[in-house]
Amino acid sequence: MTQKYVYFFGDGQAEGRSDMKNLLGGKGANLAEMTSIGLPVPPGFTISTEVCTEFYKNDRNYPPALAAEVVAALRRVEELMGRKFGDPANPLLVSVRSGARASMPGMMDTVLNLGLNDTTVQGIIAQSGDERFAYDAYRRFVQMYADVVMGMEKEILDHLLEQKKEQRGVHLDTDLTAADWKELVGVFKATIKKELGTEFPDDPQAQLWGAIGAVFGSWMNQRAITYRKLNNIPADWGTAVNVQSMVFGNMGNDCATGVAFTRDPSTGENYFFGEFLVNAQGEDVVAGIRTPQPINRVKDKDGKLPSMEEVMPDCYQQLVQIRGILEKHYKDMQDIEFTIEKGILYMLQTRNGKRTAPAAIKIAVEMVREGLIDEKTAVLRVAPNQLDQLLHPCLDPKAEKLVIAKGLPASPGAVSGEVVFTADEAEAEAKTGRKVILVRIETSPEDIHGMHAAQGILTARGGMTSHAAVVARGMGKCCVAGCGDIKVDYVTETFTAKNGVVVKRGDLITLNGSSGEVMLGAVPTIPVQLTGDFGTLMGWVDGFRTMKVRANSDTPHDSKVARDFGAEGIGLCRTEHMFFDAERIAAVREMILSDELEGRERALAKIMPMQKGDFIGIFREMKGLPVTIRLLDPPLHEFLPQEDRDIEDLAKTMGVSVGAIKHKIEFLHEFNPMLGHRGCRLGITFPEIYDMQVRAIMEAACELVRDEGFTIVPEIMIPLIATVKELQVLKQNAAAVCEEVIAQYGVKLEYLIGTMIELPRAALTADEIAVEAEFFSFGTNDLTQTTFGLSRDDAGKFLPFYVDSGILPEDPFVSLDQSGVGKLVKLACQQGRTTRSDIKLGICGEHGGDPASVMFCHEIGLDYVSCSPFRVPIARLAAAHAALSS
Repeated sequence: MTQKYVYFFGDGQAEGRSDMKNLLGGKGANLAEMTSIGLPVPPGFTISTEVCTEFYKNDRNYPPALAAEVVAALRRVEELMGRKFGDPANPLLVSVRSGARASMPGMMDTVLNLGLNDTTVQGIIAQSGDERFAYDAYRRFVQMYADVVMGMEKEILDHLLEQKKEQRGVHLDTDLTAADWKELVGVFKATIKKELGTEFPDDPQAQLWGAIGAVFGSWMNQRAITYRKLNNIPADWGTAVNVQSMVFGNMGNDCATGVAFTRDPSTGENYFFGEFLVNAQGEDVVAGIRTPQPINRVKDKDGKLPSMEEVMPDCYQQLVQIRGILEKHYKDMQDIEFTIEKGILYMLQTRNGKRTAPAAIKIAVEMVREGLIDEKTAVLRVAPNQLDQLLHPCLDPKAEKLVIAKGLPASPGAVSGEVVFTADEAEAEAKTGRKVILVRIETSPEDIHGMHAAQGILTARGGMTSHAAVVARGMGKCCVAGCGDIKVDYVTETFTAKNGVVVKRGDLITLNGSSGEVMLGAVPTIPVQLTGDFGTLMGWVDGFRTMKVRANSDTPHDSKVARDFGAEGIGLCRTEHMFFDAERIAAVREMILSDELEGRERALAKIMPMQKGDFIGIFREMKGLPVTIRLLDPPLHEFLPQEDRDIEDLAKTMGVSVGAIKHKIEFLHEFNPMLGHRGCRLGITFPEIYDMQVRAIMEAACELVRDEGFTIVPEIMIPLIATVKELQVLKQNAAAVCEEVIAQYGVKLEYLIGTMIELPRAALTADEIAVEAEFFSFGTNDLTQTTFGLSRDDAGKFLPFYVDSGILPEDPFVSLDQSGVGKLVKLACQQGRTTRSDIKLGICGEHGGDPASVMFCHEIGLDYVSCSPFRVPIARLAAAHAALSS
């Protein structure tokens, strides 16, 4: 069978369909579909995305058969239009537009009015009877072709146009005469010859192939490449090219062009929303040269500009009918483009409209109520990552802002506050009622109290899963991380932006954690309400998903937030965060610095009731739901003071010399603490620490069972296991404490002891470890670090380059590396189940809130994912998508 590259549409007949987007691109497929359902679409043809692929494979050469197919399709268009391409007396003009399978608005190129030269322009004058229109069209074509096809700097010809308007003393393009446009065409062509050293092409066939090549070429322009990266659109998809007969919205006051949405794309309200311009071409609407008019008065009853409903009532009513036809046909909100030529309406495009998260939810729920779609379709219609917009305040889009730097959008939301540079300052200022933003080169666990007190966090270093990013997301705090645009100076208490702006302690700044922007001054924010439609949709979501969603939470407050967002338990409670509380850090340091067991036990006895209180609070908030508590994980040196003043205070409290304290700190220092004396290795060498924590967990649970009738099954997680022997020793110790406490309280209580799989060796020997472990929780943050041999806090310096260069498809700390780290997770699940068929399997790394990673977790059969509280709805929706797509 001969390969087909060109697909015709026109006069109610089309060779394509809406389900051929992979081949025809979104625009081409929808032009074909609109033609087939009887809508007024100017005839044309689509050159398939396969040509784009061959174009790049073959050094920008076309398949040999393409030219003949284009000629044949162009002839069919000529027959329908009663005009001939390149004919001096009765010329056909065409547009050449891009159209990828995924909507990429404004990212690629378009050429309008193609086919004009000094001869055919006379034919257009004869057809239209309007010399001014003809030369305006000619001028537009030369200006656009020079930019898109010939590569001339757009500003050069724009400047000549502005000069002409100044010379004539007018403000609008529409005020220029036919003579003005004719003169400008000549000036433009002469300037092109001067600047580029080549003549502007007069041959319509040469113009056509030049435009086709330029539109295919625009698939690889920088803005298209950037857009694809931001929206995960593969580069090998390619774009189609659509060649379509021109219709003109700029032939007089009975002509117009416009863009509309079948529903409000910002709110989702069910009313016709759009703008148009009389006597204009499409680019005029979006260029901002003239103020567009509303298509109706539904939302703008007191507006000064007349609406299309008033100016062109017959065309408006026809457009309203088409709006209904399109929504019923596509069963989704549509973004449409239209042109009116001499009172006749033509449809130039329809596509599923882009919308905000609130609009996506409202439209999905209302379309179910209207009977257009079912609940399954409604759930699949809302992208999980869109929900980020709903869960955090956002900047008022109408407010002015001065952006001084940009970093990584590590944790969404938008906040303003006074700059402080230490965690202690953040906590102290917050207690006085001030709103502060903590600015650090990078954060550490010791900053936790300041991070909690601050409105938001800004760091100069670190990636999307750096300490600042992970903790901020867990707290629901706005965070911009890895902001290399700033230089932080703790001595002068300032940071300096790349543009030279110096921000001092106490100055106001605003962070946008959804975009990574840092702004000078306070920018107003607006809260986003979780409406009834959100609850309705999430109810459907929970009905479809089969995988549970838990939260990573370390405090009763965060646990309540998580439960309110629909968490079905705690998948990771990091006990070390509790150690940094101001009231207990001194006892923790005393425990670490004690040389004798007796001294450590004395210090641990001070911490024990505090930890127990934490666990009681978390168990209360999670009543009836599982809670997994990880025993102490970070190396001990992270808890020790670094500042001389703090060392002196600690020495005084312990009754030892400053020198002795400094010696101990130096002794505990590790060159690579991530791979050092941490996790279960602490439990092996200092068993009294884990014994205290297990006792606090079990006493909290037993008290609630005995005194308040709770049903609790504590899940005790031992971190960083590499060998089954480690787990065997620590499980035996923990079980002994558990049984002792249960006997002491005289209650019946089940408990589970398991481990976090975060080392490749643990994954590879999961069958052995499952002999002892009653559950696995995959700590994919550290598993990614140890599998790749990367530090997540340092890799931000080069990982973006790896992603940009195609060495890695995406940052493995943001989305799970399924072919490497994921393979280890899958293997561990299979081996674990071979040994213990009822083993509970979950994931608690940050990947638990990433939709693509959630899909993978569903596919390999995990029981649950766990993520930051504010990402719980995202994970719930992603889990539903996974279930519905499997």
